[in-house]
Amino acid sequence: MATDAPPPAKAEHHLPSPEEFAAVHESAEFAELRRSYRSFAFPLTVGFITWYLLYVLLSNYAGDFMGTKLFGNINVAFVLGVAQFVTTFLIAWWYSKHAAAKLDPKAEAIKSRMEGGA
Repeated sequence: MATDAPPPAKAEHHLPSPEEFAAVHESAEFAELRRSYRSFAFPLTVGFITWYLLYVLLSNYAGDFMGTKLFGNINVAFVLGVAQFVTTFLIAWWYSKHAAAKLDPKAEAIKSRMEGGA
């Protein structure tokens, strides 16, 4: 169903100057946003890379262990490989929840202030 209504009018946004960007970059509010992001993302990144490298190293150097049958034709390597995918999706979901709760409100406040010229 098509309508003949015009698109909504775009709000005028203030374009921040380089000086305003520099001031925000140096602000405590922006520092807190960076700290919130880094305290979540860096440990998870290190943890996941470690977990991935462990899987690769086990695959290369612990063939007997990785070939251990758990049930039917399912072995340790298969289970750990699937766990890699599950871990990836869990981290993405967890980050999404963290960003929505902690990062997005802070970033939106900074963005609103910058675009509003306040």
